[in-house]
Amino acid sequence: MLDAIRREHRVPLVKVRGAIAYLRRAFDSQHPLAEHKLETDGCDLFVRELGKLVNASREGQLAMRELLEVHLRRIEWDEKGLASRLFPFTGLRKHEAPRVVVMDPRISFGRPVIAGTGIATSVIADRYKAGETMEELAEDYGRDRLEIEEAIRCELRVEAA
Repeated sequence: MLDAIRREHRVPLVKVRGAIAYLRRAFDSQHPLAEHKLETDGCDLFVRELGKLVNASREGQLAMRELLEVHLRRIEWDEKGLASRLFPFTGLRKHEAPRVVVMDPRISFGRPVIAGTGIATSVIADRYKAGETMEELAEDYGRDRLEIEEAIRCELRVEAA
């Protein structure tokens, strides 16, 4: 669990230690990482308590629920409670934002691809930058224009970062 939190979600060790200390104190938990279903935004660790999202990394501070819920709903969890797929935002960060691009460690080594395919967003963006139109790309890949647009947006966000 610690390995996934640190390596896959990139939560800083100081935040993990703080969350473990808080969970031990607040919940009398001997094995906090095993006994609690933790959620993360990539920065802090959260636990649900009485219908509230509590920031365990920040001594139990209540989280801004709506904002975090929008982000956390874009994560799919496996049967062990580990994040297995992420649908990154490619445009506006709203609940109804399309889930066209997915990052799954079992597909293309976790690089962004169009959901349900193995088509890498980087390949689509490179072809677009080389002068191909979105319509040509949609036809070549047999995908909707929206999927092509989202793939290109995803890569533009990565480049901007």
